[in-house]
Amino acid sequence: MNNTHLHLVVNHLPIIFPVVGIILLVIGIFTKTEVSKRNSYFIFILGALASIAAMATGEGAEEGVENLPGVAESLIETHEEAAELFAGLSYILGGISTVALFASFRNYIFSKIMPFTVVLFALATLFFAQKAGTTGGEIRHTEISSTGTSQIIGEDIKKESNHHDKE
Repeated sequence: MNNTHLHLVVNHLPIIFPVVGIILLVIGIFTKTEVSKRNSYFIFILGALASIAAMATGEGAEEGVENLPGVAESLIETHEEAAELFAGLSYILGGISTVALFASFRNYIFSKIMPFTVVLFALATLFFAQKAGTTGGEIRHTEISSTGTSQIIGEDIKKESNHHDKE
């Protein structure tokens, strides 16, 4: 298994964990179940750890695909920037969740507002998760990128035109 494959295996986890965490946290808020809230905090922490893994494999994945036909360096750079921002927010979400988890166990007064703080920050983080995921997908899935599709179609038209000129 190379770094590109490993990146593809782990890169969805930092996006999936916050989605699951938000669902569980909202359930915990409405049912006033501390166990659900604590489990969601733990899931956000796992998401931050998964972001570390995704970022650690990203550079190797870049080296593995940057010379493939149809892969634009600009798409890789756009994804890298989006992923760095999302990872940073994911780390902060993990940190806030760690504080919320500790406050919940210690029954601190501010633990009552922590679920709302965490869910709002998690929703904001998910916005950037979508950007990182979409820009990553555009690198090899030209069907979701109008830019990538037009670049490849343009290259195909040039190749076909050159082929007809040779005949």
